[in-house]
Amino acid sequence: MNQNSSTLFILLSIFLLFFTKPSHQQSNPRLSKAFTALQAWKLAITDDPKGLTSNWYGPHVCNYTGVYCAPAPDNPHITTVAGIDLNHGIISGSLPEELGLLTDLAVFHLNSNRFKGKLPDTFRDLKLLYELDVSNNLFSSEFPPVLLCLPSLKFLDIRYNNFHGKIPPKLFDLTLDAIFINNNDFQFNLPKNLGNSPVSVLVLANNKIQGCLPPGIGKMAKTLNEIIITNAGLSACLPNEIGLLTELTVFDVSFNNLAGSLPESMGKMKSLEQLNIAHNKFSGKIPEIICSLPRLENFTYSDNYFCVEPKSCLKIEDMDDARNCIPYRPNQRSAEECRGFYSHPLDCSAFGCLPAAQPRRSPPPPPSYHHYP
Repeated sequence: MNQNSSTLFILLSIFLLFFTKPSHQQSNPRLSKAFTALQAWKLAITDDPKGLTSNWYGPHVCNYTGVYCAPAPDNPHITTVAGIDLNHGIISGSLPEELGLLTDLAVFHLNSNRFKGKLPDTFRDLKLLYELDVSNNLFSSEFPPVLLCLPSLKFLDIRYNNFHGKIPPKLFDLTLDAIFINNNDFQFNLPKNLGNSPVSVLVLANNKIQGCLPPGIGKMAKTLNEIIITNAGLSACLPNEIGLLTELTVFDVSFNNLAGSLPESMGKMKSLEQLNIAHNKFSGKIPEIICSLPRLENFTYSDNYFCVEPKSCLKIEDMDDARNCIPYRPNQRSAEECRGFYSHPLDCSAFGCLPAAQPRRSPPPPPSYHHYP
């Protein structure tokens, strides 16, 4: 539908709404506001290749594709717009401020489209919004401050966009259940209050995160099930408090600059199933207690500098120990590379992340390196 036809439909819809005899929907102020919001949004859409919004005309908004109505939470006798789902629509355009009129909205799913610009400040009026998914779009602002003003929000997914700048520490004080902010251009340090977050899933991968994984992460022990911070620039050593995460099933910090030895405390992570620490600078001996975790199915520790590997690690169903400094194992680093690495002992306290009284140093390498070709 071209722009002229779209405008004509909207004008016709307005005429029908205000100049025909009243109906149940026309006498419902919440649906009237929804009509205003959705028509403003239709005008802000520049391309809809699948025609998902082609029937967005007329006052009966509950019949619009992707719009879901339900009884209002505060009055079951009033119908209201409770959800919008336009996932995978490849729709281009922007989000108008009028979307703040959808004050009963609980679900807003918009992933895999081509929307750009920023999230409207009027989203702060969506006090019932529970799930927000605008992933895989072209949004490009700094972290939207309006996301810190949604009291009912539990699921936040803004991954695969062009958001940039810093992440406000307040994000981790919210009572969210899932945070997906990966694959953007955020640049920040993990704040000390990271452990305040009650999330079960935390995905921060493919951003620019400087510094350490804070010891306060141990405070997430009762809720955290998955944490993925791959390719994000993390450095320093893992804190001993990581072992407190006894409910964690997935721990992936691959492709960073983490160093030092693995904390023995990780042997307490009884729920761990997937452990990926590949492409870092870990060294020393892998604690046998980690390889003996009862549920561990995948342990990937390739491209590090480990020099001692317990036999129990070789029994893990899916493991990868390539490109380390482990004698008598195939596909390891050269003896020269390993000697060069271990000639510069590492002091974890030098990063400023661990208390000065608890330094951890990498142990010296074994006396010789003999590798299979």
